[in-house]
Parts: sequence; C-alpha cells; structure tokens
Amino acid sequence: MPGLFQQISLAAKIIGSRVSKAGLLGILGRTGVTNVQGEQVQKLDEFANTVIVQTVEAGGHVCVMGSEEVEDPITIPKEYPQGKYVLQFDPLDGSGNIDINASIGTIFSIHRRVTPPGQGSMKDLLQKGSEIVAAGYVIYGSSNMLVYSTGEQVDGFTYDPGVGEFFLSHPRIRIPQRGGIYSINEGNYHNWSEGTKRWVDWIKTPTEDKKAYRLRYIGAMVADIHRTLLRGGIFVYPHDVKNEKGKLRLLYEASPMAFIVEAAGGAASDGKSRILDIQPTSLHQRTPVFIGSPDDVADALRFANA
Repeated sequence: MPGLFQQISLAAKIIGSRVSKAGLLGILGRTGVTNVQGEQVQKLDEFANTVIVQTVEAGGHVCVMGSEEVEDPITIPKEYPQGKYVLQFDPLDGSGNIDINASIGTIFSIHRRVTPPGQGSMKDLLQKGSEIVAAGYVIYGSSNMLVYSTGEQVDGFTYDPGVGEFFLSHPRIRIPQRGGIYSINEGNYHNWSEGTKRWVDWIKTPTEDKKAYRLRYIGAMVADIHRTLLRGGIFVYPHDVKNEKGKLRLLYEASPMAFIVEAAGGAASDGKSRILDIQPTSLHQRTPVFIGSPDDVADALRFANA
C-alpha cells in the first residue's frame, strides 16, 4: 500500500499545482459536458480525474477504480499489472467553488479486492465502508493538506511547495466530543423533514444548557469536514423533498469521510444507521449524511428520528 499512497500523493501534487494556477492556465469554467451525476463538468474536474487515473493505473497496485465523474468502473488496461487494491475517488470535491477561488479537495478510499487475480469488477467496487483499509482527502486551500487514516488513527500532512513534499503537521487528530459549529445548507430549509427543521431551530438558539451554535458552510464537503474534524461540530446533508435518497455519494464522499471521522473518535450516520455499515448496490448511490462530533451527531439524530 505505501506505493499506492505515493501515487496518490503525486497526483495530489500535480492537481494542487494546477489548482493554484488555474486562472493562468485557462482551465477555469465548464467543459460543456454533463457527468453521470447530472452536473456540469468543470475543466479542473476533468483534469483531476485524468491525473489520478493516469498516475495510478500503471503502478500495479489496483485492479479497478471508481470515480464520481465516470459512469462505469475504470478498468486497468491488460498491459499493466493487476493489483490487489481497489481505489475509489471524488477527483475534485466542491467544484462549484473553483471559479471563486474557495477551498476544494480530493477524496479517496482503498479496499482490498475480493475477486480472484485478474481485472477487477463491480463486485470489488461495491464493498461496505467498514471494509475500507485506508481513506483520505486532500484539501487545496491556503495550504494544501493530505489527511488520511488506516483506521487506527488520523494524521495530517501539510505540503511544503519549496521542498515538494507533504510533511506530518497534525499527528493523531482527534475530533472534540462536542463542538460549537454546525454546517448545513440552510437554503434547503423548506425542503427538509420536520425533524431536521426542529434540530436546526434548536441548535442555533441559545438555551440554559447550551450556547447557540455558529453556522459555517463552505459548500465543499472536504472543506467543511476538515474544519469539523479539527474544531468539532457537525456536518449534515439530509434527505429532502428534492433528494429523497440524499445528495452525497456513498462510495466517493460519505464512506471515506465516515471512515476518517470515526477513526478520529467521531460518528457518522445516514439518519438511521451507521454509514460504514451500508451495503452499496450501485456505483453512484447517494445517501443522507450526519457526521462529526459524537455528541452533536447524537443530538441531530434525536431530532431527526423523533
């Protein structure tokens, strides 16, 4: 697995370099193509996806890949060695922030293959989050950071552009038991369930038992989760009348982030059950998400299920 991490790290360096110069390189804006999610593909989305695939496919570590930007499994060409791992990724999370120079990121997870040697298949991709052997994300912001976990602890590495390497800067990250920030798109308030509405009304109202929580919402899951991981609180993207199954992708966003947050002492639920216990049935399956400090997640679920 160290070799695969090196390849992912290299891809992150290349993507980060292009993100920092996107306005100068003519790769801002849309490609004119709509992806499998029904979203307009940004030029940087396409670039990041290509970089990850081309950096990893020839390394001999993976047998198949899955990408949020690609409808079908990404098979490894037969001329390359077929590895024992499965890589799934969101090449550029928060792409709506690209043109305004706000934080964006890359999310990934790694499973062991479950099929015999040879080319990987859909069976390898459709594994529970509880079977993840490693997951991480890269945030491209004021400084670029790689955060990852193999399940025992969570470590953060900050990129030094002068040296060209990621260095350990945040060892053994632990999420606070409770925070003071909630992160949700309140523009969707009138589409939510009554339970979610009551929770939001409660969390932002001071009482004798608590202070009012502050709202922070960047619009890129990787950035909102990064803040939640370091400072505590909760990130929520519930189901609503427009997205009855939720909006976030289980395999490319929810499961990797749930794996990381749980390894740091947090909690992650779809509103009913643990995200890591969900058995995926399709590559681009969606799910509601309640993720963050364990006490805050428990509060949100109490309202959501009342």
